[in-house]
Amino acid sequence: MMNRNYYTKIAGLGILLLFLIAFQNYSKAKNESFPEVKFISENNSMLELTDFDPNDLNEKQWQHLGFSSKQISTILNYKKMIGGKFLSKEQFKKCFAVSPEKYAALESYILLPENSKDTKSGNFKGFEKRTLTLSRKFNPDHSSLNDWIQIGFSERQAEAILKYKTYLGGSFVSKEKFRECFIINEENFQKLSPYLILPEKTPSNFNNSVKSFKSEEIHYYSFDPNTLDLEGWKSFGFSDKQAQTIINYRERNLQGSFKSPEDIQKCFVISAEKFEEMKPFIRLNSATIVKEIKQQEKTDFSKVDLNAVTFKQLIEFGFDEKAAGSMIGFRKKLGGFVNKEQILTTYNIDAELTKKLLSTAQLNISSVQKYTLTEAPEEWLKNHPYFKYSADKIIYYRVSNPDDKKIWKYLKLKPEYEKRMRLYTK
Repeated sequence: MMNRNYYTKIAGLGILLLFLIAFQNYSKAKNESFPEVKFISENNSMLELTDFDPNDLNEKQWQHLGFSSKQISTILNYKKMIGGKFLSKEQFKKCFAVSPEKYAALESYILLPENSKDTKSGNFKGFEKRTLTLSRKFNPDHSSLNDWIQIGFSERQAEAILKYKTYLGGSFVSKEKFRECFIINEENFQKLSPYLILPEKTPSNFNNSVKSFKSEEIHYYSFDPNTLDLEGWKSFGFSDKQAQTIINYRERNLQGSFKSPEDIQKCFVISAEKFEEMKPFIRLNSATIVKEIKQQEKTDFSKVDLNAVTFKQLIEFGFDEKAAGSMIGFRKKLGGFVNKEQILTTYNIDAELTKKLLSTAQLNISSVQKYTLTEAPEEWLKNHPYFKYSADKIIYYRVSNPDDKKIWKYLKLKPEYEKRMRLYTK
């Protein structure tokens, strides 16, 4: 009898111990802060962007924009939660899988009104949801930029379609390959398919045919990219629009000249494959580079404040438009940089060029707004990149415990998260 009672007590204690362990793990998980969201792209410099409606994209198309599988899942779940459709850029921006830097890079390409008020009033501020108009069958290999625009695509979308054709070797080859073009969503493909004069399936010798097309049609020769004109770039297989884009990039972004072959590689209309084809023929003349270096002396960057540096000055220093926009957007979201290391975490920037800027320019943090956790406005907490994942907890805890030390203790943050949050607290 005693043995039976003894084992019964032991079993009861075991069950109680298991329950306490499970409860402890649950509490720990519940208080754990959100992980930092990072966008990973093995080839950010070659990311091709064009106009898109986030409501139309499938998983593969989200991947094309640089999102990971987990981030895509979060975006799609968020879309379901808000009713199955993004109604505005403002709504899309609130998805926590879309970082401020990523949103800054995508914003100008999103085919949505700015906010919900614009949706209701019809004031879409330039937003235009296009419909395709087709009246007869056509061979897409023969369609020009204007032809695609007349069908119903935007100019940027038309450029992307033509670039994709160039990537394939000058021909869409088949409906199957045409369907793989990033900008052709499933709905538009179904509309276009009956009108396309293309075979249904891709030929088994497709790769060989692309290679032979390129070798027969394009003849490279030694050239200085700083003196090559529109016709010269076109002779290398670029369309009128692509050739003009390269020249504009050289004249506007780089102030008149390429400094190195890497500058050419960074131009978004030149694919990695195309650059490798041209690379052996590039002959940079030092005389044409000097002009660009002298022009860069307009701004003394040793006197520039990183919290006040303009988009135009970043372009002058050597950043491309996407990188400059990302840095300005990230700074605005933070309310100003507190230390230079933060700038290196900006999405879509050239790390080496950024380090050069950081070693040259100054950083004045006197105008950066800081708060205590008990005084911080709710809107500031919910929108600040470092605080938004803990905003609800902070607002909850400070109601009954208006003491910063206690709130920090209750948050139970990872050291690295707390460290960066404290940059913006008094």
